[in-house]
Parts: sequence; structure tokens; C-alpha cells
Amino acid sequence: MTTSNPPQPPPTTSPEPCKHPRVQIVSRDEDAEYVECKECGDVFESSEFRDMALEETKASEEEV
Repeated sequence: MTTSNPPQPPPTTSPEPCKHPRVQIVSRDEDAEYVECKECGDVFESSEFRDMALEETKASEEEV
């Protein structure tokens, strides 16, 4: 008789999303500049990165 192991859950990532502490410019366009997070590899427009920082600051001020 063969016994099977129960399926293992997928590895869990940290519940805290990456805050993109280190980014590098990867592309520039006429209207936009794109950056890549050196930690998680996400690529996004630099204006989104600034928006993320503003939202984070606003959220931390509301917690006080």
C-alpha cells in the first residue's frame, strides 16, 4: 500500500509588501521614466513611485 504525502502549501511571502527601498531607472520616454525595484523586481513609472511614497506618508500620519 502506498501512502501519499498531503499537498504542501506554497511558500508564503512576507505579508508586508515591498516598499521599494532601492530603485534604478530602466527606461526613459518623452513623457515618462520607468524604474525597477532592486529588491522585488517590479517595474513601474517613476510618478507611481512618488505617489506610493505620498500615500505611505499620509497613512502613517493618520495612524498617529
